Amino acid sequence: MHFNDPHTPYAPPPPFRSQYASTPYLGEVAAMDQQIGRLVQAFEQRASGPAAIVIVSDHGEGLGEHGEAQHGHLLYQSTMHVPLVIIGPGVSPGTSDASVSTRRVYDTLLDLAGLSARHSLRGDAAEPGVVLGEAMKPFLEYGWQPQIMSVAGPYKAILAGRVEGYDLVRDPGERHDLAAGPLLPGAVRNALYDYPVPVPGGAPEPASLDAEARKKLASLGYVSGGATPVVRKDAPRPVAMTGLLATIEQVSTLFVSERYAQAIPLLTRILAADPHNLDAMLRLAGAHSALGHTTQADAMFAKAADAAPASADVRLYRALHQARGRDWARAVPVLEQALKETPDRQPVIEALASIRERQGRAAMEAGQTPAATLAFEQAQTLRGSRFANDLELGVLYLAARRLPDAAAAFDRISPSSPGYPMALFKRAQVSVLLKEPDAAARIAAAKAHADATTRPLIQSERRFKGIR
Repeated sequence: MHFNDPHTPYAPPPPFRSQYASTPYLGEVAAMDQQIGRLVQAFEQRASGPAAIVIVSDHGEGLGEHGEAQHGHLLYQSTMHVPLVIIGPGVSPGTSDASVSTRRVYDTLLDLAGLSARHSLRGDAAEPGVVLGEAMKPFLEYGWQPQIMSVAGPYKAILAGRVEGYDLVRDPGERHDLAAGPLLPGAVRNALYDYPVPVPGGAPEPASLDAEARKKLASLGYVSGGATPVVRKDAPRPVAMTGLLATIEQVSTLFVSERYAQAIPLLTRILAADPHNLDAMLRLAGAHSALGHTTQADAMFAKAADAAPASADVRLYRALHQARGRDWARAVPVLEQALKETPDRQPVIEALASIRERQGRAAMEAGQTPAATLAFEQAQTLRGSRFANDLELGVLYLAARRLPDAAAAFDRISPSSPGYPMALFKRAQVSVLLKEPDAAARIAAAKAHADATTRPLIQSERRFKGIR
């Protein structure tokens, strides 16, 4: 079972809300404890035969320690030291202060299931080698220094631009940096340099996320804006940038709810403190673009392109911006390539569909029937059931004498559509040309729903004469 609480925003249910009014985080912990108690009690009542229970947290919460309010940005014990409880056959009551990785939970479950005792915490709890961990969010999203930690016994080291070292027994709050001095064991220090730092952009967001799921995860900080950062040797250390974290989180929340005007001054503040933050540049450019501030958006996209000339993200987000304005033709090849690489990326689909519709209307006005038809067909493929240009497409099919296609296009137009009277008129024309048996009924429907535009067209249509 995985429970999301405790998690920001802290809003424990009654009675914990009033009992922990000044510390709502602890109120959520207490509420979670109660609910886990119910689950355990029900499990123990129903389980037959040997049973085991393992309780572990994925992370802690900074609550302001070392400048981190929540989690995911730093590697100090406030977020990395988590509870691990194991109850089951062969597990003696007691506690252990051995440093172990939560990866060992998997090994222990295999052991409890009778499959493999290798590395199980039911046996020797000592970790083979050192415990390793990472906090790569600031690196992968903002281009700050990657962070790696190693722990063995009482000693812990963190590599983030430089090495920090701590004695967790004497200094559990990690206030006195040993600075990789002689007290820090070589194995703890050296393990940091062998750690495989991920390549930015190497792990794309799951394609299965729908818009609502993505918004929910983004509001919790688990999905970023998606821009691959500029990696640089002189990147800031995350612990030195904690003053920006609250502002960055606020911007993410504003973007999820599409409150771009409120995000702009915050993004300007972020860039003043961290000028190479590509994510902030693209968010600021995107905010201006969404609000129709074309000049400001163009300038910020140009700045992002200068900062990261090889960035596919800059090209894509710039193309999405161009698709809204007069430079839409320049966006087409970039959007087509992006759609080929990620066929279900909704913003790309929407932008390209909009361009195809614009191309279709332009070609239609110029009398270029084949080009206009192709553009609208491409837009229809992209939008699916949300395609709103069936009237134009039907007219083009009719002009090309693709009568069955024209009939299908006109039939898709809803009675609530402003173009419905014209669709009925055109559908009646197609019906006559196809010699359909219900042509008279279709002419009658066109007359019954006629408007100021279609009424004279129906009266003057020679094909309708004499059809009863």
